[in-house]
Amino acid sequence: MHNDTIVLFEPVPVLKSKGCRFVSFLLKLFLQYTVWVLPLGMWYRYDLFIAFLSLVLTFILMGILRSKLRNDAVPFNQREFHYNDTQIADWFLAKRVCFQAQATDENGSAL
Repeated sequence: MHNDTIVLFEPVPVLKSKGCRFVSFLLKLFLQYTVWVLPLGMWYRYDLFIAFLSLVLTFILMGILRSKLRNDAVPFNQREFHYNDTQIADWFLAKRVCFQAQATDENGSAL
């Protein structure tokens, strides 16, 4: 029983600044709706066949981008869990972009 360890998981970070939350919202919209908006634009602009090909291509590319963002920001022992686009955007921005804003407490002093 001495080999039993308790692995603590980090919760999904909460973004505190309005700018980080806005960028997280934009990243979430980009991850969710690019797969559908781009082929609709291609269908309007060109043809149904090209729209179908762009749908397949954007589905593959957005899946690769989503997995790269998740693997870059989520801790290693939590990568097997499922995360939606909002959580991926929050993890990525908290770990890679908005870490200065997260390093202060509510009084504004650095931790």
